[in-house]
Amino acid sequence: MRKRLAWHTSAAFLLLAATLVAARVSEPRLPEPLARPLDTLPWTLGGFTGASNPPLNEAVLGRLLADSYLSRTYRNSSTQADLFIAFYARQRSGESMHSPKHCLPGAGWEIWDYGTAAIPVDGHPVVVNKYSVQRAGDRRLVLYWYQSKTRIVASEYLGKLLLARDALLQNSTAGSIVRITVPDRPGAVVQARQLAIEVVPALKRCFGF
Repeated sequence: MRKRLAWHTSAAFLLLAATLVAARVSEPRLPEPLARPLDTLPWTLGGFTGASNPPLNEAVLGRLLADSYLSRTYRNSSTQADLFIAFYARQRSGESMHSPKHCLPGAGWEIWDYGTAAIPVDGHPVVVNKYSVQRAGDRRLVLYWYQSKTRIVASEYLGKLLLARDALLQNSTAGSIVRITVPDRPGAVVQARQLAIEVVPALKRCFGF
């Protein structure tokens, strides 16, 4: 009898805790704007020089639903790299940003290989996603990651868990997705990492760090 009572008490406590968590996570949150606009990212990064890309059309913006975005092409003597950043001042817990692993196939790109790459951040390696894609004989290498003011995450699933934690403990859900795309040829990873190493701290400054 006592065991049954203890089980019911524990179940009631867990249900109450879950209700409180759900209420906290779903409560309205104020948007958190960037400390600096994305377009303040330097035009020269790690030996690359940037140029603006054409603005996204209304249909794409309607699917993206970002509060702001940056689309540039960076070039050095041997490589052209496309940089895309989408920033969200407020997200819903349990949802994720538009992942390239879903968006790329939707745009006709076939993912034929995927894994991770490490880039140094503040003297420590940080893991990002590395995808190899192709379309009509055109092969590209894509690095992407999720970056907020306090961390960089590769996994969409871990990102969802951390988003729920942030919503609960910090009432904060602002974040961004960063994507770098280069031609898939020998040395592509080195070139993409070279740009990524410069993008991470530049974006941190936009978050106010």
